[in-house]
Order: sequence, then structure tokens, then C-alpha cells
Amino acid sequence: MGLNVLIWVLGSTMLVSLISLIGVITLIIREEILNKILLSLVGFSAGALIGGAFLHLLPEALEQTNSTTIFLYVIIGFMLFFILERILYWRHCHEEKCSIHMFTYLNLIGDGMHNFIDGLVIAVSFIVDISIGLVTTIAVIAHEIPQELGDFGVLVYGGFSKPKALLWNFTSAITAVFGALIGYFFIMHSKAATSFLIPFTAGGFLYIAASDLIPELHKQSELKRSILSFILFLIGICFMGFMKFIFE
Repeated sequence: MGLNVLIWVLGSTMLVSLISLIGVITLIIREEILNKILLSLVGFSAGALIGGAFLHLLPEALEQTNSTTIFLYVIIGFMLFFILERILYWRHCHEEKCSIHMFTYLNLIGDGMHNFIDGLVIAVSFIVDISIGLVTTIAVIAHEIPQELGDFGVLVYGGFSKPKALLWNFTSAITAVFGALIGYFFIMHSKAATSFLIPFTAGGFLYIAASDLIPELHKQSELKRSILSFILFLIGICFMGFMKFIFE
């Protein structure tokens, strides 16, 4: 549990953070083609958020404390994200047409919290054992690849330019490194912080998916694309379930 472990922790979380740049592949895709798949990416991202909340974050949180407390934290997270959206809407879109949808900012905040927790988990795993840390890192990368691509699609769909979406998605992802450092030096001695952060983030994810992303899917009028978006929504949920089955 010395310098060697810290190097493993930082290296792994930096690798996880770099996964956020996967959206760079969309820079070579023509605009009209990208526009056709963006709503599908929104569908996948909504499914991944719901799957991540119900299949990963909440089961993990319920192992740490009683259910009443956990669901109270979920409600707090849900409510705070609602308040954040109203504040952002009032400041940016109150008196003029808003070119960037508010859910993009919420997605960045939620994803940042999620990556922060990933960093915590990776750090604690390496502290337990190097092999466990490696397996945990592989699991995180496995669900980060499609999630980050979906997050990039959400940002572009919400009004960000592609370069700006890449920059902010990476900025959100780098919180994994800060989470790892805090986990390595501090959080491993206190379960109280993670007992709150995990269900709080789940509440934020549920708010983004249910209040912002899914309503965007309902705006699709073309039947075939609506069906495709719904199928990818289900795939997003199933993928998170598959990751849980494979690695647990």
C-alpha cells in the first residue's frame, strides 16, 4: 500500500478518463450522418443511466446502510438536480432562446459525480489487491466506452460543438483521478461519504434520464427511428445488466 499502489491507481484512472475522448471518432463522420444517430445515442445513454442507477449504484449503496436512508439520499439527489436545472434555465434561457439545452450541463455534473465514484472504487480496489484493482478497472472501462460515446452524443444533441463536447466530456471524466486520490488518502477510512455519494448520484442519473433524455426521445416523429431509439434504450439497460453479470 505504498507508492506502487498509488501509481497503479493514478495510471488506471487516467486511462479511464481518456476513454471520454472516444467521441473523437465522430469528428470524421459527416454532419448529416451524425445527426441521424444522435437521437439513438441519447436513447442508449438514457438506458445506461437508468441501468447504472438501478443495477450498480443502488445495489452497492444498499449493501452499506439501511434502505430508508439510501432512498432518502436518492430523493435528495433527484431534487437537487431538479433545482440545478431550474437555476441553469433561469440564468441562461430566461429572456432569450437557449441554443444549448440545460440537460447537457446536468449530464456533465452527473457524469462527473459518476466518474468521481469510479475513481473511489478503483482506488479502494487497488488498496485491497492489485489483481482486484485491475479487474475493477477493466469493468469500469467496459461500461465507460459506450457510456462516454452516449454522453458525447447527448452534449452534441444538446447544442455543444463537437470540439467543445470533447473538451467538456474529458473535463468531466478527469474527476475520476480526483476521486482516486481522495479514495486513496481519505475515503477508504470513512464509509459515510460513499454511503451518501452513491445513492445521491443515482438520484441525479434518474432525474437526467427520466426528466430530460426520455422526453427528447418522445419528440421523434418517425416510427422507425422511434423504434430504434427505444431498442437502443433497452440495450443501454441490458448492457449495464450484462456488465454486472459478467464481473460479479
